[in-house]
Amino acid sequence: KVAIKGIERELICPACKELFTHPLILPCQHNVCHKCVKEILFAFEDSFADGGSESSNQSSPRIRISASSMDRIDRINRSGTKRNSLTPRSTLFPCPSCQRDIDLGERGINGLFRNFTLETIVERYRQAARAAIAIMCDFCKPPPQESTKSCMDCSASYCNECFKIHHPWGTVKAQHEYVGPTTNFRPKILMCPEHEMERVNMYCEICRRPVCHLCKLGGGHANHRVTTMSTAYKTLKEKLSKDIEYLISKESQVKAHITQLDLLLKETECNSERAKQEASQSFEKLYCVLEEKKSAALRAIETSKNIRLEKLQTQVEEYQGLLENNGLVGYAQEVLKETDPSCFVQTAKQLHVRIQKATESLKSFRPAAETTFEDFVVDTAKQEDILGDLSFHSSGLEIPEINEEQSRMYNKALISWECPGKTDSADIYVLEYHKLNKEEESVTWQKTEVCGKSKVLSDLDDDSSYAFRVRGYKGSICSPWSREVIMRTPPAPVFSFLFDDKCGYNNEHLQLNPRRTSVESRAGFPLLLGSERLQVGCFTTLDYIIGDTGIAKGKHFWAFSVEAYSYLVKVGVVPSNKIQKLFHNTPDVTSPRYEQDSGHDSGSEDAFFDSSQPCTLVTLGMKKFFIPATPAAPKDPASRILPLPSCLGICLDCDRGRVGFYDAGRMKCLYECEVDCSGLMYPAFALMGGAAVRLQEAVTAQDREYHDSI
Repeated sequence: KVAIKGIERELICPACKELFTHPLILPCQHNVCHKCVKEILFAFEDSFADGGSESSNQSSPRIRISASSMDRIDRINRSGTKRNSLTPRSTLFPCPSCQRDIDLGERGINGLFRNFTLETIVERYRQAARAAIAIMCDFCKPPPQESTKSCMDCSASYCNECFKIHHPWGTVKAQHEYVGPTTNFRPKILMCPEHEMERVNMYCEICRRPVCHLCKLGGGHANHRVTTMSTAYKTLKEKLSKDIEYLISKESQVKAHITQLDLLLKETECNSERAKQEASQSFEKLYCVLEEKKSAALRAIETSKNIRLEKLQTQVEEYQGLLENNGLVGYAQEVLKETDPSCFVQTAKQLHVRIQKATESLKSFRPAAETTFEDFVVDTAKQEDILGDLSFHSSGLEIPEINEEQSRMYNKALISWECPGKTDSADIYVLEYHKLNKEEESVTWQKTEVCGKSKVLSDLDDDSSYAFRVRGYKGSICSPWSREVIMRTPPAPVFSFLFDDKCGYNNEHLQLNPRRTSVESRAGFPLLLGSERLQVGCFTTLDYIIGDTGIAKGKHFWAFSVEAYSYLVKVGVVPSNKIQKLFHNTPDVTSPRYEQDSGHDSGSEDAFFDSSQPCTLVTLGMKKFFIPATPAAPKDPASRILPLPSCLGICLDCDRGRVGFYDAGRMKCLYECEVDCSGLMYPAFALMGGAAVRLQEAVTAQDREYHDSI
């Protein structure tokens, strides 16, 4: 049998870290003291009243709410759920064992069972360890005597004399059940906490808790699978006995594992000391390098200082010689006293040269050496960044890679990454980014910590390029930085609109989705029936649709994608004063080029066709982007055909009167032209045959959650 003193670990409350006192069984099957449950819920209530302040759980020294529990309290607080009592409709309780938010239901604490079996084991442990204070008689006059027995029916303890008085021979109380002194008074019959007058006689296999017949008939367990209490008792006892017998039979294996774990503990201690020594040696090497660099820098400064002082001192002495009766001037004055012409000329010639040099230096005075030491300033910015990133690198922690296909720049930036092994080995990721600016010499990275594998950024400038990199952290160990990825923001603020389902919308040829974010043109029976009367030289019509919001001024950008199967799509802008012309200029037109009785191709109708267009559009289709034939465009038709990008963008600058068509994935301009912005400008689309256009949706916080779930 297992010694009672060896199971203390199983008898400790996870909240107060003391022996259980009246433990309650939570729905997650963990146990917590009754008092601890109430105090945690009171702390819960205080956190809502105080806005989730951390000081609210400091009033009770009994419980120790962990940081993770407070994080869950703050999370529930932010969700807006309100509670008015300890037993509200759906009470959430942060379990200190499994770290999950447990729903206690409508009855809250009152709906929980006391674990009387655990109470009995704790009482036996107290007696075996002799840790409990002697239990005194509840009925003695002061001073009370030590009790000798406890009555389970009266839930009280008595000394011998008081027991005889309160349980006289020949009365009903004389038949009460009594045991040795104890504080653990368990009821003889376990009653249902929801129906207090009913005893539990069934076991719910779904909720794993005892229930009464009223719970099964019309309560919360009406549709649950239940069994009789005797059957559940027999089944669970057999399973538990078999599992215990199995564990006991594997005692030698358990001891072997314990021995192995002891060795691993020692090995961990040794390896940690070795790692500390290696880390210290690495930093000592850095200290030595820094000391050498410091000494060399100080020596260079000292040498330069001595040279400069020597030059300046020499210059001082030279200028002192220019003073009267001193140095060169004094010497010259003495030479002037020579009366012999031959001797004077012999000496004065060289002296005169020196006097001239001194005169010139006096006219253009300049110090012989610089006093500043700007050339000796040590730039340690890069080294500081490198040292700031100094941490433990592990080959076992995978290097994340930024997924450029899932990342996108629009109204906000969504940066998504993944690990090559598809495993989330890091606890947290650090995303860094900076704006590319050629004028800035030093780079300042902005940093943000992310728990998932994507991040939405909203503080980026328009029409700018940014570099992104990410690394993973697991404790104090980090992975190397990922490859830097450069992405460009839209050239202007994003303009949001939906397809207009009223103005000129042809619901026979076009089909909008319920959200009005995509439109599809189907080449079905309507087009086939409409083409029945057409001959060889006829064109079918384009079906136009515009945005539901116009632009009056400023610079705006919007993006969309054209399905790969699309035959013909035109995109661009249309002024409000030409919308009616756009929708009323769509009858079938017979081309003169293919007129059956003309027999020739004049080529002059292209100019007429272009000049008659009421809006500025470019043509897309068959996975191609067609640059319009303008004087500035290449003359070779093949050079005007580009591959169709997966996502296209349009930038309208009303102030400059220009519209640009972009590859929205790379934010590269494919074509730009002038446009008349005299009226309110609307996004315009035209489809023919089988085609579909989908508007680019704005980046939101849900995009990050969606990518994280993937």
